Amino acid sequence: MKIIECPRDAMQGLKEFIPTEKKIAYLNQLLKVGFDTIDFGSFVSAKAIPQMRDTAEVLNKLDLVNTSSNLLAIVANVRGAEDACKFDVIRYLGFPLSISETFQQRNTNKSISEALNTVSDIQELCTRCNKQQVVYISMGFGNPYNDPYDVGIVEQFADILATLGVKIISLADTIGVSEPQQIEYLFKSLIKKFPAIEFGAHLHSNPKTSIEKIEAAFNSGCQRFDGALKGFGGCPMAKDELVGNMATETIVSFLESKVDLKLNKEEFSKALVMANEVFQ
Repeated sequence: MKIIECPRDAMQGLKEFIPTEKKIAYLNQLLKVGFDTIDFGSFVSAKAIPQMRDTAEVLNKLDLVNTSSNLLAIVANVRGAEDACKFDVIRYLGFPLSISETFQQRNTNKSISEALNTVSDIQELCTRCNKQQVVYISMGFGNPYNDPYDVGIVEQFADILATLGVKIISLADTIGVSEPQQIEYLFKSLIKKFPAIEFGAHLHSNPKTSIEKIEAAFNSGCQRFDGALKGFGGCPMAKDELVGNMATETIVSFLESKVDLKLNKEEFSKALVMANEVFQ
C-alpha cells in the first residue's frame, strides 16, 4: 500500500508565496513520516505557477539521507522534464493528462493530442534517465465543461498509455464528482484489463464523502492513494467550496484499519501541526 503525500498540490494555488525556508522545513518533516512518495514540487513556468518557482532551491536543501520516501515532481512539458531529470534524487515525473479537451488546454496550453505526444517524449526521457513517469488522468470522473465523458473513454486513455509504456496511472477526480459505484467500477475494470499498470487514486472530495470514496477504491484493489495533510489545496472549479484534496489523515485512518502502513506516528503528528503553520 502506497501513500503519496502531495504538499505541492496543497501549495501551488496559494496566492501568498510561502517562504522557501518554510517549505524546506515542512518537506523535511514529511520525509520523516515514511510516506512512499512526496509530491514535493514542479518544474513548470514560474509565470504560470509562481508558488513553485523555488522548486530547485528547495530540492537542494532537503534531507534525503534518513528517509525511505521517494520524490515526485510535476512537469507540463519536455523542457520541464529535462530540468527534473538533472536531479538524480527525483524518482518520479508526474504529467497531468486530461480526458477533457477544455481542461487540457487550460491546464497545460495543449490539446489532448499534443499532450499525448508529450507523454510519449517524457516516457522516452524517463527510460534514458532511469525515472518513472506517473500520468494523472485528470477529470477522470467527469468534467464541468460538458466535454464527452464515460468510463469507456477512461479505458481508452489507459490503453493508449499502456501502449506508450507508462506503468503508473493515477485517476484524478479533479472536481470531486465521483461516486463510490463509479470508483469501484473503474478500478476493478482497469486493474483487470491492465495488470502491468499500477493504478492510483487522486481523489478530491467533500470531507463528508471521503471515507466512502476511499473504501470503494480500496475494495476495488487500489493500492496507491494521494492525499494532502488537512485536505489543503484542490480545484477552484469545484462547485462545492468544501471540495479539496483528500486529507491524508483520513486516508491513513481508514487504511490502517486494514493494513500496516508502517508510518512513524510521532513524526506524522508533528507534520500535522506544522501543516497548520505552513497553510495558515
